[in-house]
Amino acid sequence: MIKPTGKVTINDIARLSGVSKKTVSRVINDSPKVRPATRARVQAVIEEHGYSPHPEARALALRKSYLVAMIYDNPSPQYIVNMQRGILDALEHSDLQLVIRPCDRGEEGYFGGIRKFIKQQRFFGAILPPSVSEDQELVDMIEESGCRYVRIASVIMDSPGNTVKTHDSEGAEKAAHHIADLGHQRIAHIRGPLSFRSSHERYRGFELGLREYGIRLDPGLVLEGGYTFETGFECARRLFDMDHPPTAVFTGNDEMATGVYQAARQAGIRVPEDISIVGYDDTPIASRIWPRLTTVRLPIRRMGQAAGELLLADPTETTQRYVSFTPELVVRESTAPPK
Repeated sequence: MIKPTGKVTINDIARLSGVSKKTVSRVINDSPKVRPATRARVQAVIEEHGYSPHPEARALALRKSYLVAMIYDNPSPQYIVNMQRGILDALEHSDLQLVIRPCDRGEEGYFGGIRKFIKQQRFFGAILPPSVSEDQELVDMIEESGCRYVRIASVIMDSPGNTVKTHDSEGAEKAAHHIADLGHQRIAHIRGPLSFRSSHERYRGFELGLREYGIRLDPGLVLEGGYTFETGFECARRLFDMDHPPTAVFTGNDEMATGVYQAARQAGIRVPEDISIVGYDDTPIASRIWPRLTTVRLPIRRMGQAAGELLLADPTETTQRYVSFTPELVVRESTAPPK
């Protein structure tokens, strides 16, 4: 007989099934240690009474939480928001919840802090956007702790079941072709931090794309930014102070591109009449500023969703093909032929 409150417990299911509480727990957690006939009997009782195990209790039995960690050190807030939304799309119909953990790979004690974070929370899994995804020592530690993971990276760094690839160099190559097609010759590049693999991949693709048009990327016009508005602004000011400033600039992301807009406005430089600007990522700001920003689109939200779906996939089913996203150029009003 069920309690008057109508709330069914695991003890009720065990009593009605004629088995121990431990056996019910094994059935709930799909343990192979239960005989088929016993499993069928317990499952029938569970379905009849609509029993649903409490997530915290089930997590304790599995020695795992119902939490997924997104660990990041990307300074672009819009990138992180879009990635977070994509992961939540994937987790929407599961019992899993998302925990956001920012970090700074250059900070002393970074690795120990993440190790403690992972071990204390006993995560179901972790999603690692760039550049955290490029830290092999961190990935090894997460794997050793028994936590599943998926990393998002611009190049292949892992097995197909653990990787979302973004082909950053191809997007930068398309940006170079567009700028060269417009007739620009004196072209600058504000790249991301050298500690980010995406910075190297976007630089490599941009340089290759210009070379295909017979244009050499002048090292004096290549500046290192930090994927932030402030560093884009400062780098642009240095470019505009030159005796022969560039007529076009390609930035490693949209955040830095908006910094270039601000520097151009302060210097009395018109976009695109005096300077053409191309960004990367196609975050919402790209279509909200004026003139609207020509940029390389990476479907960041879809990338986050793909990472979440990989994390939820059955690990016993071997994934042979990599999940990847090819960037595309979105031409708007921030680019034009040089004067």
